[in-house]
Amino acid sequence: MQVVIIGSGNVASHMAKAFVLNGIPLIQVFGRNSEELKKIAEELNVPYSTEHLAEADVYFICVSDNSIEDVSKLITKKDGLVAHTSGSLPKEILVGEYRKSSFYPLQTFSKSKALDYKKIPFFIEAENEADKELLFELANKVSENVMESSHEKRKYIHLTAVFACNFVNHLFSKAKEISDSQKIPFDYFLPLIDETVQKIHEIEPKLAQTGPAVRNDVRVLQLHEQLLKDESLEIYKTMNHSIKKMYEL
Repeated sequence: MQVVIIGSGNVASHMAKAFVLNGIPLIQVFGRNSEELKKIAEELNVPYSTEHLAEADVYFICVSDNSIEDVSKLITKKDGLVAHTSGSLPKEILVGEYRKSSFYPLQTFSKSKALDYKKIPFFIEAENEADKELLFELANKVSENVMESSHEKRKYIHLTAVFACNFVNHLFSKAKEISDSQKIPFDYFLPLIDETVQKIHEIEPKLAQTGPAVRNDVRVLQLHEQLLKDESLEIYKTMNHSIKKMYEL
């Protein structure tokens, strides 16, 4: 079985590494960005191309959601299996006469950050049982946590991930802006961040909530609002309103 990964970004880079490390026969990484493709290819000792898409049994499309449909048109092998890695889009977004599927890794990917691939949940959807079994076989080589998921369920998995990861990271960025503005080292807050994340491994998030909003500490809330302006003030008010509503304060 021969595999091609299409893309050169964060997901493509990690998928390629996970496949090679676990003995999956990756015969090519393909895409538009020759510089990034070359980095992946040299690190993993696999061929790359920006022009000629190799013949393979399975193609993984690891590009932005906006590009998946157009990229899928490049694959002309009619008896091939094609999987996209989007959390939100249906397998039917793929355009071609090949077999269509999705292969969604639930993780945040950055090229500069190493990952334990064994812990990443993979969610698989395919048109038939044979393709599902094939994708499960590949995913099980990489991860210990592989599940089947319909597009309807996967949409909510991805939405949950946006709240749990993307929004939280944005708040980290806003917090760093505030600490930087006062020349307070952001490192001071890392133990707090680590404990906040670690705590929800043991306590339900709703029960773990602390802070002035859940206490309805009006004096502190008003003081904080005086220190903020523009977008950060709106975020602060919106978050506190949501917390109060959750606890009916």
